[in-house]
Amino acid sequence: MARVSQEHLDARRRQILEGAARCFARNGFHATSMQDVLKEVDLSAGAVYRYFSGKDELIAAIVKGVLAEVRAAFEEVTRQSPPPPPDVLVGEVLGRALGIWGTLSVEGEPAFPRLIMQVWAETVRNPELALVMDEVYGVVTTAWIRVAEAYQEAGMMRSDIPAEHVARTMVAVVQGFIAQQSLLGPAPVEVLQDGLRALMSMTGSQLG
Repeated sequence: MARVSQEHLDARRRQILEGAARCFARNGFHATSMQDVLKEVDLSAGAVYRYFSGKDELIAAIVKGVLAEVRAAFEEVTRQSPPPPPDVLVGEVLGRALGIWGTLSVEGEPAFPRLIMQVWAETVRNPELALVMDEVYGVVTTAWIRVAEAYQEAGMMRSDIPAEHVARTMVAVVQGFIAQQSLLGPAPVEVLQDGLRALMSMTGSQLG
């Protein structure tokens, strides 16, 4: 009997994960059964259980995979030196984040925003996955702190505001826009970029 190649095994595992991700994005982690996953991927139970022991392991694999890709997207974009202005940088980060598993769709819309909402919710109830989330959040926040410090050193940003506060705000902006994609439907990243540019253009006289 011919040995199955590692490439084939990896492709089959990816097929199962993508099918499960579509199911989870559509109906949520806990309203989705393994039968739903089997139907989605059109594989036998034996074929799926060869890779994953059950739904909990599938959930864990998807959560860890999504968070790892989000972390990589943030790290890659925020490593630029000198960093571009905030509106450009946020656009690049969101473009990469929303492009994760970009071929997956649910009801004609990208699956990732819906899936990330499920991931965030799952980390609240699962201590093991919460630790993964904390690690990713720490890495992402540190990356944005470096960006804020670079802005301050270049005289592009006020230096009397802690860089950590700026970082948390930038993370919140990205998270909020992804949440809007899930709750309100797709919107171009340029919408957020335009809003940031408008806020960045405000001066002291306009505020007064």
